[in-house]
Amino acid sequence: MAAAKAWGKPPAIVIGLDCVTGLQTARILAGHGVPVIGLAKKLEHFACRTNAVQQLLQTDTSGPGLIQTLEELGPGLAEKAVLFPCTDMSVSLLSRHRDRLTPWYHLALPGPEVVETLMDKVRFSAFAQEAGLPVPKTFLLGSRQEAEEAAGQLRYPCLLKPPMKTPAWEANTKAKVFRVEGAEELLALYDRASQWVDELVVQEWVEGPESNLYSCNCYFDRDSQPLVTFIAKKLRQWPPRVGTSSLGLEVRNDDVLAISLTLFRRVGYHGLGYVEVKQDSRTGEYFIIEPNIGRPTGRSAIAEGGGVALLYTMYADLVGLPLPANREQRYLGTKWIYLRQDTRAAFHAWRRGELSLADWWRSWQGRKRYAVLSWRDPAPFLHSLRGDLEAMLPKSARHAAQSEAVGVQERRVAP
Repeated sequence: MAAAKAWGKPPAIVIGLDCVTGLQTARILAGHGVPVIGLAKKLEHFACRTNAVQQLLQTDTSGPGLIQTLEELGPGLAEKAVLFPCTDMSVSLLSRHRDRLTPWYHLALPGPEVVETLMDKVRFSAFAQEAGLPVPKTFLLGSRQEAEEAAGQLRYPCLLKPPMKTPAWEANTKAKVFRVEGAEELLALYDRASQWVDELVVQEWVEGPESNLYSCNCYFDRDSQPLVTFIAKKLRQWPPRVGTSSLGLEVRNDDVLAISLTLFRRVGYHGLGYVEVKQDSRTGEYFIIEPNIGRPTGRSAIAEGGGVALLYTMYADLVGLPLPANREQRYLGTKWIYLRQDTRAAFHAWRRGELSLADWWRSWQGRKRYAVLSWRDPAPFLHSLRGDLEAMLPKSARHAAQSEAVGVQERRVAP
């Protein structure tokens, strides 16, 4: 593997460039003058067209090939690099093999036991209940009998999901979670999904609209001190009810902040953290839906748009540079929009009579940061748009267009 150049600053390694989170992470860091090396599994992904990276390498970011690639890359680096994994599977891999990577990389993660507890939904639920943290009623389903027993005790609707997303889960469904309306539906879905993973988690639904979903993005240093926090809420998501944010808004919510800080301080946390919290519309109580740890999220960019240097704070802390001054949320009303997904979400709401065209338009106004669109880096958005158009073509024409795109990308990254 060719040696990396000396760029003047330690490089950042964005693992999983081929997703929106990876694209945003690369752009944010490059905007702070950080040289970025991108690792991607799918070079044909639109995000790999970004001009924010100095070097682009192909590897299996969700398998052992990732560790091998990093070990081959490390000795050629002029300075110790900072790792920014952008998927749960890459976080898990880095955590398990951290000792092999220490000579060449900075990695902000708590101890392996904490990583496993916070990433595994079953272990986290048990920990949270023991610690007195607010979580919805949860059952682990390891057999059909356990599914039947849970089905009779749950209050519906509820959510069915894997303890941790695995390659087998992602190979069978794009959904990160399923909403279930009754016992019969739960058992039928269990029969299907249990073929993909050994265990499943079912959790009671917290009643309330999408706008009751809040998040806290944060970074904790080695002493478990929060150097940055940023609160936002969802306005819309896709797919509806159980999807990911398509339109978000920064807000102030001291209850959500207190719950998030309590959680991470309780485990002696280090690294990037994210907690999703929902307010129950019936009782006003807040419940932790899930934490995401050790990586940026799709909403990291809303902090940057709101003038808070979340990701660069981690980078500077790890490499020993002065911390940025803009680490405190100022509540500027910044929005984050994933145009393609939010168009679908808004259209769905409009067709159901839940959103007027005027409200749709107003929801896009104001200070904002886009998920994919960037005037300084237009290629990812244009290729994303091209992909949408190709999806409408006949199969033969679509295959030819995709083959051409892969060939162009391979020529771009050839040494």
